Amino acid sequence: MRGGRPGQAVGVYDVDAIALLCREELREQARTLVAEACAWSVGLSDRPHLERRRGVLAPSGSTLGSRAVSGLPLADPVAGRLDLEDAPPGSFADALNALGPDGRLVAEAFDEQVVVPYALDCCLRALRRAGEEQPGALLELLDDLGEDGDDPVAVVRASEWEAPLRTEAEQLVLAALGRVPLVEVEAEGLPLSLVRAAEAETRRWAPVVAEPAPALSEDDLAGSLFLAEAALREAGLPQPVPGPAAADLLDALLEEGLEPEEVLAVLPHLPVTEEAAEEVADRVVRSTGA
Repeated sequence: MRGGRPGQAVGVYDVDAIALLCREELREQARTLVAEACAWSVGLSDRPHLERRRGVLAPSGSTLGSRAVSGLPLADPVAGRLDLEDAPPGSFADALNALGPDGRLVAEAFDEQVVVPYALDCCLRALRRAGEEQPGALLELLDDLGEDGDDPVAVVRASEWEAPLRTEAEQLVLAALGRVPLVEVEAEGLPLSLVRAAEAETRRWAPVVAEPAPALSEDDLAGSLFLAEAALREAGLPQPVPGPAAADLLDALLEEGLEPEEVLAVLPHLPVTEEAAEEVADRVVRSTGA
């Protein structure tokens, strides 16, 4: 039996008990998280170092890597995060506090692309564990949350397990890598980075859906893709969108006004995993009776 509230019947899960399962999953997979962070960092050294001059983003004339090797600070002195300001010059944490090409901190992209998907995945694994260990008790919890369990991502959001887990995941990464020189973190992540690149290339060339996507004119496709990208931004889904978030992705696309055939047409052009794309396509086919 895993923990519950004082006085709670034995065998009954509560929100806090599954929150503990989420933390267990995170701790057990901490090495994987750190490895993914290293792989993600590959290529940061080659980026130009940017600074704001009179409010305008401009290159300083050097790269993050050259400054890191020289022991020069990478962080933006104005927009940098306070929790990263004491990072040693040229370290991984210092690089996270630098400006990216979109004017945001590199740390924001790291959170969106590594921390957020990883925290969500830990929560989903914990939810599956709870269902396997005590399915009846989990059904009672879902009833309390007002969820039917068909959409695991919605359950995670309703329970609010994810936000504190993101914070803990980021702390784990910074504890392991924060003060390590950026070039060393990149070197550690290079092998896995190559694997991830190969996987992405395989997914890019693999068929996304069993049935061919409906043909749209270039203008129609461009318009549909514009709406789809807006829907992704509004929904705040992690990118690439994971398989468990397929239902949320489809809802967001339909709410934005896309027709089912447009959804199928834009899927290959969106930042979604193959699992998510296949699930969305399957739901569209089932709903239309195709």
